[in-house]
Amino acid sequence: MDKKDLIAISAGKTPAPLVLKNASVINVFSEEVIKSDIAIAEGFIVGIGQYQGDNEIDLAGKYVCPGFIDGHMHLESSLLRPDEFEKAVLPRGTTAVVADPHEIANVSGTTGIDYMRAVTKQLSMHTFFTLPSCVPSGPLDEPGATLKAMDLKPYYRKNNVVGLAEVMDAPGVISCDSDLLQKIADAYEANRLVDGHAPGLSGKELNAYIASGILSDHECSTKEEAMERLRLGQWIMVREGTAAKNLEALLPVCKPPFYHRAMFVTDDRHPEDLTHLGHIDAVIRKAISHGVDPIHAIVMATINPASYFRLPHLGAVAPGYKADLVVLSDLISVAVDEVYVDGVKVAKKGVMIHPSTYEVTPPPSILHSFHMKPVHPCDFRLPPLGDKVRVIQMHPHELLTSEEIMDTSTALSSDEVAKIAVIERHHHLDHIGLGLLKGYGLKKGAVATSVAHDTHNLIVVGQNDDDMAIAANRALEIQGGLILVNDGKVLSELPLTIAGLMSPLPMEDVTKRLVTLKEHALSLGISEDIDPFMTLAFMSLPVIPKLKINSRGLIDVEKQQIVDISIV
Repeated sequence: MDKKDLIAISAGKTPAPLVLKNASVINVFSEEVIKSDIAIAEGFIVGIGQYQGDNEIDLAGKYVCPGFIDGHMHLESSLLRPDEFEKAVLPRGTTAVVADPHEIANVSGTTGIDYMRAVTKQLSMHTFFTLPSCVPSGPLDEPGATLKAMDLKPYYRKNNVVGLAEVMDAPGVISCDSDLLQKIADAYEANRLVDGHAPGLSGKELNAYIASGILSDHECSTKEEAMERLRLGQWIMVREGTAAKNLEALLPVCKPPFYHRAMFVTDDRHPEDLTHLGHIDAVIRKAISHGVDPIHAIVMATINPASYFRLPHLGAVAPGYKADLVVLSDLISVAVDEVYVDGVKVAKKGVMIHPSTYEVTPPPSILHSFHMKPVHPCDFRLPPLGDKVRVIQMHPHELLTSEEIMDTSTALSSDEVAKIAVIERHHHLDHIGLGLLKGYGLKKGAVATSVAHDTHNLIVVGQNDDDMAIAANRALEIQGGLILVNDGKVLSELPLTIAGLMSPLPMEDVTKRLVTLKEHALSLGISEDIDPFMTLAFMSLPVIPKLKINSRGLIDVEKQQIVDISIV
């Protein structure tokens, strides 16, 4: 069908192939609800008004809004293959995501990026990519790969690459690291965007960071932090994930006059949350329950991310836009009845109609990504300590930690404090960072996870060295996963054999195993306010303050220095 035929349909001279009749259309431009038909041809909306069609579907009593867009997320952090992730979110109304593949890139470099691009081509859901800006996240990390500006630049020739992902090495930007600035320059040369990640940055340092060309931030956890960035011209990505839940704190920016510069993102969301709560629909629902106008919430989930990422055919129900549509029963529960992508009904009543077929086999380097020797209980022995020790203090629903100074005898005898280790697993370096962790709640046994942001070395937390060694060696044996051990026995596990990050299992099986894992985690004493795996995974990320740990040891994030566990 050529342009003349589409114009004839728009003008009402020719019936449209498909017309959705009598819908209550959410207009994200005028912020009205308008009773109208929607004429669709060749995957695009060609008319709003009264239309006749070869195929007509009556949507009287239903609301129609644009498909939801997640403006910042990591497919790998769902623990699911991309096709299984789609099964979870597309029936919930998410028709597009902007994915940063820096998790798998930290394990496998450009091989990981190529795999994620290949496996998402088969999806109905539109998948756009931002390129990993910080692999590794900073100079103190030990990843499986390092990506320089010259490694990333060729990807800007790909039409679904929309920008440079979260620039988390704020000190590198401010100190004018040449390769990092080249990455930003390359993105601008290719007319692409640059996303940010700078928790706690303020004042002149924030000015310098933004002046480099960084346009957004998803790490705001207070109204004050968000407002400072808004005043300096950044877009605010309001994050509501599994570990970090910032929506309630950022409600003021979800309301007039600020919501036009804000969008909803999930960043990291586990499959049981996707299954039981939802995806972007859940964020919209929660925002509405806290007083955000439903249409404003939908604007933040549709036209705002589409406008920011320069996706001109997404985010609205209007002529010339992709017919990516969500049919809602009401504007309070945001219950999704049907979902259309490119004018084709792809989901109904929470189920995909024709699920994508998984056909891309991961390369051997992704399926066999553990390169470390087995560990022994003695590897977790702490060095001789002074009278005082530094302890990582976790906080509920936050990725930020604090540093607590404790009496050594108190820390080592308290069941409120567990031992934490990060084991390098990419290059046989035999590095193990050791520290102490408070606020996790583990009273017995051990936990191991190969999901450890962003370098994805192996994190092990335990109350005894024997169980820690068993958990670590089991992760090595199954080439990655989540493992719980107590009294020398594996209680439950979830294999993550794809780069140590994603499971080959169907979504339903992954969800069931996660539920079992979390039940066992509670039985070991892990706090209900801490996600036992998602939150733990951020304890090794040395770009979110204050005290973190990686395979080199304890990291003072603000000073970007390795510090001793012991204080003399």
